[in-house]
Amino acid sequence: MVTEKITILGGGNTAFAVAAKLSLDGASVTLCELPDFAEAVEPVRESRSISLSGVAGQGVAPVRHVTTDFAEGLTDVKLVLLIVPAYGHRAFAEACAPHLDNDQIIVLMPGTLGSLEFVHILKQQCTADRLIIAETDTAPYVCRKTSPKAAHIWGMVEGLGLGVMPHSEGERARKVVDRWFPGVHLYPNVLACGLAAMNPVVHPAGVLLNAGRVEYSRGDFYFYKEGVTPAVCRLICDVDRERLAIAKALDLDLLPVEAAFYEAGFGPKGDLWATINGSYMLTQLRAPSILDTRWLSEDVPYGLATWAMLGQQLGVNCPTMRALVNVASATLGRDFWEAARTLKHLGIEGLSKQDLLNYIK
Repeated sequence: MVTEKITILGGGNTAFAVAAKLSLDGASVTLCELPDFAEAVEPVRESRSISLSGVAGQGVAPVRHVTTDFAEGLTDVKLVLLIVPAYGHRAFAEACAPHLDNDQIIVLMPGTLGSLEFVHILKQQCTADRLIIAETDTAPYVCRKTSPKAAHIWGMVEGLGLGVMPHSEGERARKVVDRWFPGVHLYPNVLACGLAAMNPVVHPAGVLLNAGRVEYSRGDFYFYKEGVTPAVCRLICDVDRERLAIAKALDLDLLPVEAAFYEAGFGPKGDLWATINGSYMLTQLRAPSILDTRWLSEDVPYGLATWAMLGQQLGVNCPTMRALVNVASATLGRDFWEAARTLKHLGIEGLSKQDLLNYIK
């Protein structure tokens, strides 16, 4: 049997965990990072391996190749996994564009509508015209780096959701991704997948309502177990109602946050507080040590702000999302509206509902 080559773009927590897990599962893995962040992958370049621990398996996983040369990293590979924060999507799209070939499958893990930005950039900068661009609704693992060349996985998501452009290639992409992440299901389109992301629903509200404790303790508490109390859950659910209203305006029927957590295998069935507090995975996670964390700097401008802008274009009011963007901006002293991934970045600014749905087919 021919070993499948997979390129993983990124050098963070989840990129390392996925690289190690897929390698142990039999893939020939290339790790590719932007030159400006070469130090993140340098220890793996030297050792040619990542040590994995946790529920997904134990072992030293070989890494075939580590590079910052995208021509090398993208040659002779059909599946490319982009596993970086949302604010890195644009830079990676621009780095990939000159080197992509027809019929490659690029998956953003997760995307939070980033697949639309990726496609918009490729339309301007890439000559290949038969690419499949997809995104997942969440990261595949709850994980962390434990050293510069090691990662630990606390939990594995059961049933990743996948949105694909063009949607006509959805089943083909699903089968390829399912080979490595069993249980993948398809969303009707990438908008459904991007609106199904849970991090923007949970993280901003949770961090902002625990701001004092984060700063005082430097994150020395269990974020979900101790920080996401019933009152915090009520605010999270208000954000979620606005998310579902945006989806409904697009004729999409998405799961509420508590059901989505249950279906992903995070915790038991119940209301949000019961699901979170019954979750082995979530209750193991510590709070961020500072407020200037991705849970705000990513999930606000690339999640809540983008969703609120989409809601406005569709005639859906999102006062709670907007309030959280404003509070996060004031708390961190920067304008998250200015920093947001806008509908123009996604290539969908000004489109009517029908034009938007036609565009993402």
